Amino acid sequence: MINLTVTAVVFGVVFLAELPDKTALAGLVLGTRYRASYVFAGVAAAFAVHVALAVAAGSVLTLLPQQLVSAITGALFLGGAAVLLFKKDDGDEEIRKPEDQSFWKVSGAGFMLILVAEFGDLTQIMTANLAARYDDPLSVGLGAVLALWAVAGLGIVGGKALMKRVPLKLITRIAALLMLGLGVWSVWEAVTG
Repeated sequence: MINLTVTAVVFGVVFLAELPDKTALAGLVLGTRYRASYVFAGVAAAFAVHVALAVAAGSVLTLLPQQLVSAITGALFLGGAAVLLFKKDDGDEEIRKPEDQSFWKVSGAGFMLILVAEFGDLTQIMTANLAARYDDPLSVGLGAVLALWAVAGLGIVGGKALMKRVPLKLITRIAALLMLGLGVWSVWEAVTG
């Protein structure tokens, strides 16, 4: 059974954390060069693979004692908040253009770009933490994949307009504060048992 509260929390946290990520910008660049639906198909498939791996890793963590899991997830959330608060802006990465505009070439380029760029990324680690925290892999996986797909869609179709209206620094700060709150809460649960 899907817990809509868990799904909504995961969606919000992952969505905000992924917005300032370089892969959202890469999706924007691919979306300006190629057919948006082809790009989205490849990007969405890669994100689904990443979420499945993260949820599986987080589910393994639930086999550990709850206080230890709370301490580990708290530390990882606090580390993620620190990464977001203190990260430096990356320059734009060059994206190689496929020779043709076929579905398989374009979606394959999007899939490979996200698969490689997102492996071990902050949102993948965060998804594993959330899966361990809530012990509800289906709800966490659904929230995470929908958040990543939403960011990809925004990046591909409307990223330029969003970035003109909402400063990237503000989005990053909000995501960092949410992660900081989740980290403090998890550490508190680990200490109070």
